[in-house]
Amino acid sequence: MNFPDRLFPDAWQWSAWLLAAAALAAAAATAPWRRLGDGVRLNVWLGTVVALALLWSMKAGVYPGLNLHLLGASAFVLMFGLRLGFLGLAMVLAAVTLNGDGGWQAYGLNLLVTAAFPALLAAGLLRLAERWLPRNYFVYVFANAFFGAALGVIAVGVLATLLLAGAGVYAFDFLSSQYLPYFLLLGFAEAWLTGGLVAIMVIYLPRWVGSFDDARYLYHE
Repeated sequence: MNFPDRLFPDAWQWSAWLLAAAALAAAAATAPWRRLGDGVRLNVWLGTVVALALLWSMKAGVYPGLNLHLLGASAFVLMFGLRLGFLGLAMVLAAVTLNGDGGWQAYGLNLLVTAAFPALLAAGLLRLAERWLPRNYFVYVFANAFFGAALGVIAVGVLATLLLAGAGVYAFDFLSSQYLPYFLLLGFAEAWLTGGLVAIMVIYLPRWVGSFDDARYLYHE
């Protein structure tokens, strides 16, 4: 999912850079940095960045721009919120780009597709679940961590497919048969990984999951 340089037209890449820079500036200016004032939470945030950087480095793919890897975006947002989660994902992408998995010219586009979009989707699903679904531990895990993670990866695959087809990089028929279907399998893996980790953290390390409120999900009347 990390696009290399010169895969897309220059106008697309630089326009994406402008949008990405604006998103990063807005997130940095409004992020609740006080949440990281606790040394434990800061270490967890940085540790999550490192863990996801390693996870993103384990990718599969043959053609340029058609690689696949797990995201972890839903877990990051559930743990630290939209802004801190997005900024953390930006650091993850910077790390893998430094490692050669992607290009700096395409960094803005990669950031929008693999960080901003899934982070916004995860935050939106969380708000919908809080508004419309029962206040229950299992609902929280399955709706946000399991279903939300799967939907996030599949949605990123759809977006990447539309961008690649729209730019004429690959034919839509080729992408719809040789690329997009694999996101269904990847979404299943993402769902189990995120759902399992969040379920364990909520029980044993609840301080690590900022979106989980004991009063809301466990002790409500």
